[in-house]
Amino acid sequence: MISTNELKNGNVIEYDGQLCQIIEFQHVLQNKVSYVRVKMKNLRTGTTTETALKGSESKVKLCFIDRTDMQYLYNSGDTYTFMDTETYEQIELPETQIKWEKNFLLEGQMVKIVSYESEVLTVNIPDKVELVITETSPAIKGDATGRKKATLETGYELNVPVFLSEGEKIVVSTIDGTYVSRA
Repeated sequence: MISTNELKNGNVIEYDGQLCQIIEFQHVLQNKVSYVRVKMKNLRTGTTTETALKGSESKVKLCFIDRTDMQYLYNSGDTYTFMDTETYEQIELPETQIKWEKNFLLEGQMVKIVSYESEVLTVNIPDKVELVITETSPAIKGDATGRKKATLETGYELNVPVFLSEGEKIVVSTIDGTYVSRA
């Protein structure tokens, strides 16, 4: 248990029975009453909320989150399998738990599995990944300003510059799913 005045960005606390990561906090003194205004992300649902916590007399439970390096092995329908490369322990996650991340996963790729007391919360993937374009319309030489649809090797679709063609490797942002550059 820690005082709400000791909270920092990145801390994970238990709030209303949920695991929440502090995104922003601000100490406020109003009419001689102190409190901490926090913006936090629920690690189970992904939703963000803002609330005010009482000042120094209030305590919250600080939770310690495990981040384990694991290798993505394969998917079998709606289940994705990951392996700890040190212990060879494997875990399976349902597709519903990694809806966004699956768009950027390649077999053999290293990721971080985020868990709390044996409960897997999420999969952290790199901010940028290199993927191959498997389907797009032919490249247009000389035009560097237009955009066209492309499908990547993971099945994810995005807009890319018109000068790119099938078989080219590109860098994609996993934060918003946009084209960054050629690889």
